[in-house]
Amino acid sequence: MVTDWQREAERALNRRDFRLAHELCLRILTAKPDHADAFFLLGMIAAEHRNYGKALEVIDRALAITPSKAEYLAHRGRCLLALQRPREAFEAAQSALALTPRDALTLDTIGVVMTRAGAHAEAIEPFRRAVDSDGGKPAYHYNLAASLQFVGDLAAAETEYRAALRLDPHLPRAWSSLAQIARAPFTPAEVAALERELERPDLDADAELHLCHALAKQHEDERRYETAFRVLERGKRRKAASLGYTFAVDRELFTAAAQLPAALAERAPQGHASREPIFIVGMPRTGTTLVERILSSHPHVFAAGELSTLGLVLKRAARTQSNRVLDAETLAAAAQSDLAALGAAYVDGTRPRTGHTERFIDKMPLNFFYVPLIRRALPNAKIVCLRRNPLDTCLSNYRQLFATGFSYYNYAYDLLDTGRYYAAFDSLMKLWLQTAPENYLEVHYEDVVADTEREARRLLEFCELPWDARCVDFQANAAPVATASSAQVRQPIYRTAVERWRSYERELAPLRSLLAAEGVL
Repeated sequence: MVTDWQREAERALNRRDFRLAHELCLRILTAKPDHADAFFLLGMIAAEHRNYGKALEVIDRALAITPSKAEYLAHRGRCLLALQRPREAFEAAQSALALTPRDALTLDTIGVVMTRAGAHAEAIEPFRRAVDSDGGKPAYHYNLAASLQFVGDLAAAETEYRAALRLDPHLPRAWSSLAQIARAPFTPAEVAALERELERPDLDADAELHLCHALAKQHEDERRYETAFRVLERGKRRKAASLGYTFAVDRELFTAAAQLPAALAERAPQGHASREPIFIVGMPRTGTTLVERILSSHPHVFAAGELSTLGLVLKRAARTQSNRVLDAETLAAAAQSDLAALGAAYVDGTRPRTGHTERFIDKMPLNFFYVPLIRRALPNAKIVCLRRNPLDTCLSNYRQLFATGFSYYNYAYDLLDTGRYYAAFDSLMKLWLQTAPENYLEVHYEDVVADTEREARRLLEFCELPWDARCVDFQANAAPVATASSAQVRQPIYRTAVERWRSYERELAPLRSLLAAEGVL
């Protein structure tokens, strides 16, 4: 009878009849209080309702009864990610994989947890095993392709993206991803298929955005710039309308950040003594990944990726009630927190992926908001801020397809909002130069492209690292790259991105006027 109830509960959960599934699980536990699967199913129901704290609690009860079940551990990792505990999530995924599961869904879940915790190379094994176990699921091929792209195996990534599209030609993110890893990758027949996809009446804003980015990239590679921009505008316009974003949201954030030096001025010097962190900050698409690759080619430096750790540690220290990690309220409250404890918690939160080299890089661009807090919490940390031509910066942000669920880049759906954001960023970075010169270095993308060795020597000297010639041979660096530059940084230095804005000079005329009015140009 209990077995029948479990099967019925699983079917109910799959068809999202949560009330019946919950009732059946309770019936099972009344008859058999140590039924691990019933606890696990209750955890899945809680997770479906985004009650991840409760889900974790119930899944842990299942694990207390049956500790060696990979499925439980994989979904424990999912809950920990949702609770902003990436270190523990990665450890749960490692434990799950060590049990050598064969179920494709469990393997894919393990891979997803690993990649979202920043362990992209480690995610390849479970993703590949998921594909081997069930090659008929386009999502499994897509996830494997993304990890292969991040570690630089672009040919294999293309194969898997195309496998996903063969299984599901309506997979918009596979189209946009494929466009990013090769130059003009689509045949005329595939361009026609993309255009047909864009005419589907059931297309939602996110799907249209992905497809427009794919088609715009193809047109740009073919030097059809006016057409590329028009297609890009189409996808951006609808997505922007669905969000209702205005720059006023971010203006509050910049204002709060600018008040940090004054708020911290009265605080006694304190901080955690670690010399490990190197923060690479700046607006996206300004050379942050390029500089990360140069520095992480040094044997004493590990590239930890774009870590969410600092923002999460600050949020916990601030104890603000808002549902955003980064906001004006949290910045103000964090300035009053125990900064030495904050620095220690940050370094500990990067483990176990860090700690095996003298230095590690945190390349989260948005950490530029926290520069004064970093200097107080981690006074021996190094901060490298990337700058780039304003028009190239704005264009590159506008033409970039950021994660659609990441609201901190919502400015990039409108060209003039991107300009407003850049102007505020520029003003804030000038303030940091005035108030936080120690352990803070500005690097210009154009300088790195013009004389890579000179800038590499300057970076290593700033980071107090000995010269190593491998830093100018960064394209040989095998470390994963999970950013929009994952394909570009596998190439030697190229200069075609310098003054790219000139290809769109007419389209960018309103942006140039705005930046001139803001005093940036």
